[in-house]
Amino acid sequence: MNRDARRAKIRKTIRGTAQKPRLVVFRSNRYFYGQIVDDTKGKTLVSVDRMADAAAAGKEIAEKAAKAGITEIVFDRAGYRYHGNIKKFADAARESGLKF
Repeated sequence: MNRDARRAKIRKTIRGTAQKPRLVVFRSNRYFYGQIVDDTKGKTLVSVDRMADAAAAGKEIAEKAAKAGITEIVFDRAGYRYHGNIKKFADAARESGLKF
């Protein structure tokens, strides 16, 4: 199963709300992106992009989320396996205060 098929399967069940928005990640060869999205309104609440440093991106998005009053999220790994940079990002966000 390719990443797009896994992503579609995951998105069937994961939804972000105003109380518990969705944190979605995307990685390219150079950059690492994270967005906290309220799916009921279709709005991005917080976003971050970092050049090849997933742990710093996780810490930064947690800090921005705290400023926006967001403490709990639903983690959407967007079809990527939970290892490497995805795991570094999630662990850094957890250590910086996000609950998921």
